[in-house]
Amino acid sequence: MADRFEPILPGSYLGILGGGQLGRMFTQAAQAMGYKVCVLDPASESPAGSIAEKFIQADYTDSAALKEMASLCASVSTEFENVPAQALDELESLGVFVAPRSSCVSLAQNRIAEKNFLATWKSETNIGPAPHFVIEHEADIAHVPKDLFPAILKTARLGHDGKGQVTVHQVADLLSAWSELGKVPCVLEKRLDLDFEVSALVVRGYDDAVVAYPVSQNIHRDGILHTSTVPAPSLKPVQEKKIIDASKALIRKIDYVGVLCVEFFVLKNGEIVANEIAPRPHNSGHYTMDACVSSQFEQQVRAMARLPLGDTRQLAPVSMLNLLGDLWFEGSEDRAKEPAWNKVLAHPDVKLHLYGKSEPRMGRKMGHINCLGEALNEARQHCAAVATELGIEP
Repeated sequence: MADRFEPILPGSYLGILGGGQLGRMFTQAAQAMGYKVCVLDPASESPAGSIAEKFIQADYTDSAALKEMASLCASVSTEFENVPAQALDELESLGVFVAPRSSCVSLAQNRIAEKNFLATWKSETNIGPAPHFVIEHEADIAHVPKDLFPAILKTARLGHDGKGQVTVHQVADLLSAWSELGKVPCVLEKRLDLDFEVSALVVRGYDDAVVAYPVSQNIHRDGILHTSTVPAPSLKPVQEKKIIDASKALIRKIDYVGVLCVEFFVLKNGEIVANEIAPRPHNSGHYTMDACVSSQFEQQVRAMARLPLGDTRQLAPVSMLNLLGDLWFEGSEDRAKEPAWNKVLAHPDVKLHLYGKSEPRMGRKMGHINCLGEALNEARQHCAAVATELGIEP
């Protein structure tokens, strides 16, 4: 096992918990740099497991599997935040360099803990969470402030891509909404007068070096990311600086090593509100694969291997378009088709990334396209043209 403070050099194994598309793109970046990758995932088939040098099919808390991974890998990370913290703790106890550590991942696993942290962070950065109220018991409903409505009720755990949340217009509807979500602990969050959404991608090395990427402006559809555009068209330079400075302060405050995404709302009055933290490379950061000197996945490799961090400079304006499984069907899942990739690739400034998933499903993330341009408007026009070719409303 490598010494804890020495760099882990190419030729070594790096481990990733989770075999989805983020694990796959991490694996591709690691292999391009000369590393071998071990993937652990409960599923027999996975996008990352199919291309890794070593694949362990096991539950994330399987001690024998974690010991096998620890015997092979000097460093391990996770591709998504809902890996059990105990798996990360066990790997660390076996002498593995775990980045990020379980305490950082746990923060993003529970919206209540996350909101509490963001509220304390506000005193340092003047950016805090949306007004909210925690509901853990039915009796809590009687104490909800009336000025919180209309609001969104979100489960404290396991909610992403629009799942695990319900809009609540008035207090009278709250009990039925909470029942709909299974009466699990929830956060009731005030609906804000939103102008647009952005996300910041920051990276911290083991040596406390911190770098940030240009902030992306994001559009969601049905709770799922649709496009990310960089430079963010609506963001003022002073707002971008405030967001980046706050994100750098956050990553240091929680002693995080690796790539971290922080999502923000910009309100119509110009106020900036922190939405949530993602302790991993992020969908909104996929633009870095083709538009920046170093991709977010290369940075994750560098941070895990205790190497100097790469340059985050943007080389070209870009608009990233998500590709969902709907594209493989004519309106319903019983009428299959293959998207017209030849028409997409007739655009010379677009870069297609497909995730190698075994089968498409409606709403399932299957890939993305980075649309580049000499100027921001050109990148956005390319994105709109490609979307039209695929039958996606731009």
